[in-house]
Amino acid sequence: MKLKDLSVDHIALNVSSIEESISWYSENFDIDIIYKDESWALFSLAGTKFALTLKKDHPPHVGFLVKEFPNSLLKEVKRHRDDTEFVYIVDNSGNILELIKR
Repeated sequence: MKLKDLSVDHIALNVSSIEESISWYSENFDIDIIYKDESWALFSLAGTKFALTLKKDHPPHVGFLVKEFPNSLLKEVKRHRDDTEFVYIVDNSGNILELIKR
């Protein structure tokens, strides 16, 4: 099953400190902070959402919204805090993609 009807949700960057990184992005760009706590942050910049994450919690990745997961991935589905379902997949070069179903 090929994935169809998907859209980019966010780009996740690993940082060493959520607070310091939010401060840096706020000082250097006109960002809109959507969410922030000690373990991750989400902001909008140039029409794109960026997640700042700690390496111990999440890998750097690109998140895509999907309508359905391919059947081959159903055994790996997990849930976010907001109850959305997600899976991480790895492309042939080792890049991580997050598929999110709302």
